[in-house]
Amino acid sequence: MTDAAVPAPASAANLPDRVKLMVFGLMAFGQFMALLDIQIVAGSLNSIQAGLSAGPDEIAWVQTAYLMAEIVMIPLAAFLSQAVSTRWLFAGSAALFTLASLMCGFAWDIDSMIFFRALQGFVGGAMVPTVFATGFAMFDGPRRALVPAILGVVSTLAPTLGPTVGGLITEIADWRWLFFINVIPGLAIAILLPMLGKLDEAEPAMLRRIDWTHVGSLALFLGAFQYVLEEGPRHEWFTDVSVTTAAWLSFVGAVVFFERSFFSPNPVLRLSPFRRPTFAMACALNLVIGFGLYGATYLTPVFLGRIDGYSSLQIGVTVFVTGVFMFFGAPIAARLSTRVDQRIVIAVGFCLFALGLWMMSQITADWGYWNFFLPQGVRGFATLLCIVPSVGMALNGVAPTELRYASGLFNLSRNMGGAVGIAVTTTWLGDFARLHALRLTEGMSASPDRAVEVFAQLGRQVSSTTSDAAHAAALVQGEVARLIGREALTLAFNDIFHLMAWMFLAALLLVPFAKAEPVGPAPAGSEH
Repeated sequence: MTDAAVPAPASAANLPDRVKLMVFGLMAFGQFMALLDIQIVAGSLNSIQAGLSAGPDEIAWVQTAYLMAEIVMIPLAAFLSQAVSTRWLFAGSAALFTLASLMCGFAWDIDSMIFFRALQGFVGGAMVPTVFATGFAMFDGPRRALVPAILGVVSTLAPTLGPTVGGLITEIADWRWLFFINVIPGLAIAILLPMLGKLDEAEPAMLRRIDWTHVGSLALFLGAFQYVLEEGPRHEWFTDVSVTTAAWLSFVGAVVFFERSFFSPNPVLRLSPFRRPTFAMACALNLVIGFGLYGATYLTPVFLGRIDGYSSLQIGVTVFVTGVFMFFGAPIAARLSTRVDQRIVIAVGFCLFALGLWMMSQITADWGYWNFFLPQGVRGFATLLCIVPSVGMALNGVAPTELRYASGLFNLSRNMGGAVGIAVTTTWLGDFARLHALRLTEGMSASPDRAVEVFAQLGRQVSSTTSDAAHAAALVQGEVARLIGREALTLAFNDIFHLMAWMFLAALLLVPFAKAEPVGPAPAGSEH
């Protein structure tokens, strides 16, 4: 395909400033909706399960189906935006997302809910990378530096707020309103965006030349891989037949996908952005960012719920601190990225993120809101110092014809890092907790005098509430098991946060090799 045959999104840069801001605002809000809905059901799964009479294994698919479908669409969005144009892809995605949300709200059983959630994730996934590419195409100079800052806040704040917003809606109204709230803003985006003008030209002929083998292999590769990451921790990984089968399918899909990527005359996803070493380094750093961001966002509510016994509302208030510091860190990160070498900014960000994780590795079972405040604040502030320069490294200097593909691949790397992060930390949590429980039990056996003293103290406390000796002994035994389990789980959280801190420090080795392009308009040429 020649350069002349590939329309570049250059007309977006020619729109009036007021229109640009409106377009960017609508698209950013659409991205916020798509990302918020990943986690909005997290705190309300029990209510949805009861409302749909679903089993405990089935209800997890309300979240899994969305994630599997979204991660498939993110890299496909580049091809579709080129074929049907950015504004019509985004408007269509918003309209279908609205319809799917409405149907989720009207779901009559768990099967219908899973189907509509998968549809919601698939069509919503097109809104995630498209806004990055459009923002970089519309703006240049200092304004372009604000694009990753704003979208960084959106992409990190939305999943953080999801459980809190969902819990409040379910408590005030009903779980079905988790989906109905998308209807009005979704329709507004679908109607208003096309009215603001063209962002680029469509090339519908691409749809007639589509390589369906490439599409199918991409869906199989990423969808099966996401299934492995979601279901693996719950089923002891490859001891489960379905997880093993999915892993093999993902491997086969990956082999076919990469073969088609290199040899197909019309690939649906171009890997040419990886020719730039800086882009490859930025994606590698983004994998680490996704691992730490989603891993820490997942672990903190789990600790607060299982160790401290916090309600959904209390958890939401506690983790909201991270979002507040992200908000304040965004303008600082944007300004620094235009005035200081982006490698220095991201190095500082990774060091601060590691510091926040290391502070969390000192966690105890007695920690409350104010103990979490500073570690979460440091991590939240560091998040934008990591994301803003990494986006600049990845997308500055990319030719307009490759900007869509680069944006899709870059966003995919963070989502993949997040999916791996949640799966790995879930596995670590169970394994480390069992190991620490064994060590604590062995420690009690090695110090029998101290163990006898603890049992005697618990016995005195229990005897004041019951006179039945057998019942008292059972209560003491249960309390000891609970204490061992709590302390073992707390130590497991410590280990995980410690390992994640070291991972961020190790990633600093990549930073010197990521030579960033200056902030400015992308070159007009393209390599094919």
